[in-house]
Amino acid sequence: MFTNRTIAVTTAALTVTLGLAACSGGTGSTAEDTPTSTPASSSAPAVAHNEADVMFAQMMMPHHSQAVDMSEMLLAKSGISEEVRDLATAIAAAQGPEIEQLSMMLDEWGEGQGSDMGHSMHGMMSDEDMTALDEASGAEAERLFLEQMTEHHRGAIEMAKTEVEDGQHPDAVALAEDMISAQQSEIDQMEDLLAAR
Repeated sequence: MFTNRTIAVTTAALTVTLGLAACSGGTGSTAEDTPTSTPASSSAPAVAHNEADVMFAQMMMPHHSQAVDMSEMLLAKSGISEEVRDLATAIAAAQGPEIEQLSMMLDEWGEGQGSDMGHSMHGMMSDEDMTALDEASGAEAERLFLEQMTEHHRGAIEMAKTEVEDGQHPDAVALAEDMISAQQSEIDQMEDLLAAR
């Protein structure tokens, strides 16, 4: 009887041990053998850009640079009204950071920074236009600035609309849309200032 009881206990213990082993692994696998999930990539895949995006960024940088130059030229003059001075300040403050943003996009895309189109771009002032603004003073300087910048903004809007229609990179398209809205608002303001003269 003692022997039978010992056999029964031993059998029960063995059954429990085998059951636990089955629950914990089934095939005898260890923690080291258990496959782990592949970690997610630490960087998101680059968003594709196209030729229209590159053209937009390369052309808008010198276009914006000229607008900043025109604004700074006017702000260096005396006898400029507060309204026109505030407008020139706002234009320079907005377009300077946009130049940096466009430059960063081109770097990110592995594209060159420059465009050699120069004065042939929409709305760009000629050397003669820039000289006339530089030499003007007072009310004449204000008038020239408002007329030239209105034309300049219209050219930028045309370029930005092309990007919205043909561009692919979401950041570039969004920037173009912001430019259209902001510069159209400034055109309206400049036209009001010119009409009040």
